[in-house]
Amino acid sequence: MKRLTEPLVRDGDTLRPASWEEALDRAALGLKGCVARHGPGTVGVFSCSKATNEVNYLAMKVLRTAVGSNHIDSCNRT
Repeated sequence: MKRLTEPLVRDGDTLRPASWEEALDRAALGLKGCVARHGPGTVGVFSCSKATNEVNYLAMKVLRTAVGSNHIDSCNRT
């Protein structure tokens, strides 16, 4: 099984290679569209307990400020 070495984007029924900029732009537009249609509560983040406190804090800040959602959790309590 080969590993992907570049991002792929969907055009109709096919996947084609794309630049990282195009792939990230498409992902951001898809997320913005979902939030616009259904509200910020449709987006959530599950953060990793093995990440540093700083990384978990950053994930929380990005979700709350950029998306407007409070739906963040981690497996820290297990």
